[in-house]
Amino acid sequence: MIGGKPSNEERCGMSRSVRTRPEGSGRALSEAYDTALLDLDGVVYAGGSAIAHAVESLATARTGGMRLAYVTNNALRTPDTVAEHLTELGIPTGADDVITSAQAVARLISEQVPQGARVLVIGGDGLRVALRERGLEPVESADDDPAAVVQGYGGPELPWGRFAEASYAVARGVPWFASNTDLTIPSGRGIAPGNGAAVEVVRIATGAEPQVAGKPLPPMHRETILRTGAERPLVVGDRLDTDIEGAFNGEVDSLLVLTGVTDGAQLLAAPPQHRPTYVDADLRGMLRGQPDVVEAGDGGFRCGGWTATAGADRLELDGDGEALDGLRALCAAAWTAAGAGVCELDGGKSLARLGL
Repeated sequence: MIGGKPSNEERCGMSRSVRTRPEGSGRALSEAYDTALLDLDGVVYAGGSAIAHAVESLATARTGGMRLAYVTNNALRTPDTVAEHLTELGIPTGADDVITSAQAVARLISEQVPQGARVLVIGGDGLRVALRERGLEPVESADDDPAAVVQGYGGPELPWGRFAEASYAVARGVPWFASNTDLTIPSGRGIAPGNGAAVEVVRIATGAEPQVAGKPLPPMHRETILRTGAERPLVVGDRLDTDIEGAFNGEVDSLLVLTGVTDGAQLLAAPPQHRPTYVDADLRGMLRGQPDVVEAGDGGFRCGGWTATAGADRLELDGDGEALDGLRALCAAAWTAAGAGVCELDGGKSLARLGL
């Protein structure tokens, strides 16, 4: 049991129920879980710079005994490069602490092609290093007789001709793999097209469908657990459709931080697979307990000084206090009203009152 709740291992044999509210924790999350599986973009850094409070929060969690592992769908950079970047930001990190979708897709490919097989790479060094780690040979042309095609984020300068090479091979029936299908990726200048947008180019050209390894799919979670040995992991992320859904698929707990792409409206409208266990502003949420959200009567839910209810056409919020407590109460009202679906009630006025 973790803080009075079933452990992730105990839950594996349970049927999953629909989450209708964020959970509370009487212990700091860094004490309740042995390993934090942290997303990078939008959680630890943005545009190459550390997000506020990230460096200090991670240092405190690590000093307290929590293992930190960095799990990213970005297949462009190698684990060594990512670790070096984090260390430069003031977060001491080794390559073994970094798990990428390139590693997950390389393992997936290695299980389906012969040892030493050639693999056509559409992407960056992260993919090439991961393939070599699995005993596979990266090649550059569809004419190199590849046994598989793998596509991963190659950066904004990836030549258009690389998509043509992938299309030629895939159209001939060569198995096609993708590190991930994130349509967007955050950058220092805003939101840019991600690997999912590039995958769509090849999909449109060929009509084929790739096997995908990255979050939120099981191959990425499997790779993460194999490499970290985590027994009580906590997924920490900013995206509902990758980080939080990946935790849901892996049947482990999750913490959503509001430093990346998810806003309050998206959180209230989250379907069951996108509802996090905990919600907090930033990585300082790892270092503290989480407040309980309780039923307040008349169908309402209370957290801190706020009470939220689902009205006929909108979510109502009464009270005062910490904005995050109001958001947690609104989540409970919205998710309960939605059940296994999506809440369509208007929460705009209540979110504006919270400054969210």
